[in-house]
Amino acid sequence: MDTTEIQLLIIQRLQDDLRIAQDALRASHEAATHAESKAENKYDTRGLEAAYLADGQRRRVREIEAALAAYRNLKVERGDGIRIGALVVLEHEDGERWVYLGPDGAGLKLAVEGREVLVISPRSPLGQALLGREQDDEVEIRVNGQPQRYLIRERY
Repeated sequence: MDTTEIQLLIIQRLQDDLRIAQDALRASHEAATHAESKAENKYDTRGLEAAYLADGQRRRVREIEAALAAYRNLKVERGDGIRIGALVVLEHEDGERWVYLGPDGAGLKLAVEGREVLVISPRSPLGQALLGREQDDEVEIRVNGQPQRYLIRERY
């Protein structure tokens, strides 16, 4: 499986998300600055709520832009151990799980060659556990205090 294809799919998804977030930012900014958002009395918080929403949308746009920059500048290096840019097949008691260790954009799910690939980052517990590991290694993380074990079956 080609990790470059996955990287391009992630960039496309992030570009789509960015367009949506920019539209939402424009709409929330217009709502915050519209004449109808002006407080009519000291208890009227419509304008303040719209401003908070616009600020949240602005942060979301910046997050997506940062993720896009990280993927556009990602140079995947091959070598020993799992690194950022690796596609990893994990075996778990519930079956197999495909994960792509990216620099950002954690939580994205992609359909690649009929499989669901989950994007994780090195900031996640699983991402931390995978960094530097090899095929056939076993990693363990804790989820809600419960141990979860994964066998690294393949690495691309």
